[in-house]
Amino acid sequence: MSRLRPPARSPHLLACRQAVRRAYAGGRITVGLSGGPDSLALSAAIAAEGLPAQVLCVDHGLQGGSDAIAREALRRAREWGLDGSIRTLDLPAGPNMEARARDARYQALAQAAGGGEIWVAHTAEDNAETLLLGALRGNPAGMAVRRGSVVRPLLALRRADTEGACRELGVSWWRDPHNGDPAYRRVALRQRVLPLLGEITGGDPIPALARAAAKIAEDDAFLQGITPDARGLSCEDLAELAPAVRRRALADWLRDQGIDVTQAAIEGVERLCTQWRGQGPVAVGGDRSRRIVVRRRGGRLETSAEPR
Repeated sequence: MSRLRPPARSPHLLACRQAVRRAYAGGRITVGLSGGPDSLALSAAIAAEGLPAQVLCVDHGLQGGSDAIAREALRRAREWGLDGSIRTLDLPAGPNMEARARDARYQALAQAAGGGEIWVAHTAEDNAETLLLGALRGNPAGMAVRRGSVVRPLLALRRADTEGACRELGVSWWRDPHNGDPAYRRVALRQRVLPLLGEITGGDPIPALARAAAKIAEDDAFLQGITPDARGLSCEDLAELAPAVRRRALADWLRDQGIDVTQAAIEGVERLCTQWRGQGPVAVGGDRSRRIVVRRRGGRLETSAEPR
């Protein structure tokens, strides 16, 4: 039973509640709660709607006081009538801390959900930034409201709505210092590139970028549905696929083997299938002591580790 009693006038929270109603398809929800305004607003909207849900606060331990932040977020959710817990993680060593933290967080959420839906609080700003970040890697990307078990109910809303909902409830939120550090490419885009795009276009660039990201996500979902499993295909089979389907099959194949997918890796492996001239292996990852390569052998692709 929800214990959250919204104020009589709360237009921002109402927008979040309406988004939650549209997204809910039944069953128990597991919500990723960080203590920031987006996930607090999502949790509040779920509580106000009385939906069956639990929250999970994932503490990566990357910043001093992160345990206290997680406890405060959980306390707030419980005040609203939501069940919840905290999961403390130790990140494995390696490059790209942001990606490793994200992967570990989703793994923890999936374990907590036990096959149910995972709800996360990305907004239109997040989708616009995702589009630009993907484009800079040569692979424009977008997020969908629903992708597999992951649901993003607030994807059409703005950050002003989530922060506004928190203000309407009198709730303060945690400001992640990483979100203000321009050393992270996403933050640099947010602080410098998006305002510049606004100056150039004479308006707010977020809606158009977010719509483009949503269209890319739709195309992505369609391609995913027709993409075969590369593990069962020969290089000749892969060469006969449409380029967009082939590249997706190769990207899925690399991910299945724990390899970070880059445009350069996909293009190099693709040439082993479509432009075969007996060339050597393609490096697709590794560390200081070894490199991971893909080679063509007996008409099929295989990976191996080699010392540097």
